[in-house]
Amino acid sequence: MKKHLALLLVIALVLGALPAMTSAQETPTLLIWADETRAAVIEELGVAFEEEYGVDLVVQQLGFGDIRDQLRIAGPAGEGPDIIIGAHDWVGELVTNGLLAPIDLGERVEEFAPVAITAFSWEGELYGVPYAVENVGFFYNTELVPTPPATWDEVVEVSKALMEEGKAKYGFIRQEGDPYHFYPIQTAFGGYIFGLTEEGDYNAQDVGVDNEGSIAALKWLQGLLKDGLIPSGLDGGAAEALFQDGEAAMYITGPWNIQRFLDAGVPFDIAPIPAGPGGPGRPFIGAQAFMISAFSQNPLLAQAFLTEWVASEETQLALYEKGNRAPALLSAQAKVEDPYLAALAVAAEAGQPMPGIPAMSAVWSAWTDAITLAMQNPDADAAELAAKAAETIRAAAAAE
Repeated sequence: MKKHLALLLVIALVLGALPAMTSAQETPTLLIWADETRAAVIEELGVAFEEEYGVDLVVQQLGFGDIRDQLRIAGPAGEGPDIIIGAHDWVGELVTNGLLAPIDLGERVEEFAPVAITAFSWEGELYGVPYAVENVGFFYNTELVPTPPATWDEVVEVSKALMEEGKAKYGFIRQEGDPYHFYPIQTAFGGYIFGLTEEGDYNAQDVGVDNEGSIAALKWLQGLLKDGLIPSGLDGGAAEALFQDGEAAMYITGPWNIQRFLDAGVPFDIAPIPAGPGGPGRPFIGAQAFMISAFSQNPLLAQAFLTEWVASEETQLALYEKGNRAPALLSAQAKVEDPYLAALAVAAEAGQPMPGIPAMSAVWSAWTDAITLAMQNPDADAAELAAKAAETIRAAAAAE
């Protein structure tokens, strides 16, 4: 890997600022918090970095959801990490609680996918160096469904035909609850989670979980259950298994399942989310990034590590190879020749960045409850379920 002068200069400054110590003590250290999947990747990639720059990378593994929660406690106590790896919908909450330090990419910001930069920006400041972007798409078994349906009405028609002819146990399949995967259906019926300001930012005061389109999407889902077209009570793993085994022909999922389906020999392809009466299905666009704790013991070194190493083409491509997510760095993205990621990119054209406002933690919980209860009881009043979720979300947004 080519040495980066800026990073080497920062390391020299860090070493120069240290008092006389033993050689082992003088080695700069960066503590990184990552979940199980990413921790293994960083540990492997970090060996070359340590050898080249003489910096110890200490990777501590935490559960993905625990990283954000533990940073609130450990950061202010001076016991937290220098860097965390996480999702962009954490940004609003972490920034407003004073837990993240801004990052300056300078002119290099133009080298990244705009949606990834937008996702990690808060009030004009950037709070992460993105390394991956992802979204869901409409996976379909090409032997069972040669041509992907363009609308949700067509999905229902194809599902009925496959089941009546005994070609598949189910046509379209989905797991219980799970608003992330339900959102592209909800938007196809005219629903939304938050409206947008004139500047294109999410407006937490405009909650759409109980609008006409969102209620229509819930009723449509309940109709599938009543007609026996989908089962209730499925978790994500069970739904994935049905598609993988050829017992279900259509499924909304993302790049994390591509290799699994390939290894299983499933004949599949990926299409955009079907449209509905409210327009195209709009998947959430997610982004992953390295972020710097506001309580980092080595903020200059952490900044240099992100802007010089994480933002390099070599690192972004290596992370892609390990995680199967499209790189956020455009030059690395251009070198990826993967038809499935290309198909997901087409599906992303109608997508929207996942909201990163602080109220999202309350949003996910209330929204999940509404969808879960609708699927557990197809006769439940969808409007009442949506109204209850919206009330909780509005209260959380008002408390920001």
